[in-house]
Amino acid sequence: MFLKHLTSFKAEIRTQFLVMERGMVTSVLFCLILVFLPLTSIYANKEVDALFSLRVNLEDPNAVLESWDPTLPNPCTWIHVTCNNDNSVIRVDLGNASLSGQLVPQLGQLKNLQYLELYSNNISGPIPSELGKLKGLVSLDLYWNKFNAHIPNTLGKLRKLRFLRLNSNRLTGQIPMSLTNLKALQVLDLSNNQLSGPVPNNGSFSLFTPISFANNPNLCGPLTDHPCPGSPPFPPPPPLETLPPVTSPGLSPSPSPTSPTI
Repeated sequence: MFLKHLTSFKAEIRTQFLVMERGMVTSVLFCLILVFLPLTSIYANKEVDALFSLRVNLEDPNAVLESWDPTLPNPCTWIHVTCNNDNSVIRVDLGNASLSGQLVPQLGQLKNLQYLELYSNNISGPIPSELGKLKGLVSLDLYWNKFNAHIPNTLGKLRKLRFLRLNSNRLTGQIPMSLTNLKALQVLDLSNNQLSGPVPNNGSFSLFTPISFANNPNLCGPLTDHPCPGSPPFPPPPPLETLPPVTSPGLSPSPSPTSPTI
């Protein structure tokens, strides 16, 4: 009889323990949901705020940004914006949209952005140094605009960047040496600006030709037509070699004509 009660007591204790254990697991899961769900919402709202700040700062005569509604939980339904499966922005495509105004530092909050396409507009002012925070950026296309400040040194932090096209702006100052650290860089175009100083020719820049730096009269170095002050002049080009006359196979050269003997 005692053994029967003892067995029953053990079973009851085990059942209560299992119930408590399941309750604890449920509580932990519930707490995790409460912690991470707001973080996801906050993260999405940061991207909404960042892109809406850009909209406010730009003149948009063709209303291409009309769908950018800041009351939505994330910007993934906005036209010209592409998101990944986690509802985080990976592309902003606003090329050739007749936009003017200036970019905003809040763009640095788009942590998963891979493509920033703003080419062929009338955007002016500086390129925000905060773009250097976009660690996943693959393509930065700002060509054919009116940017009129220095190239940010922070762009040298974009280790995944493959395409950097800043041509046909009004950029000034020197080319940051930090850009030579971009080992993934495949396409570089800084032509048609007002850049000055030496053109780096080390690191990733050793892959590029003078066309990447053309029409910057104040640039100097081996990749330009101008030696830098204090550097020796460029050596003259080698002389052209005189090639021997070409003859058809099996034929000897014709003898030179001689005067007839009398």
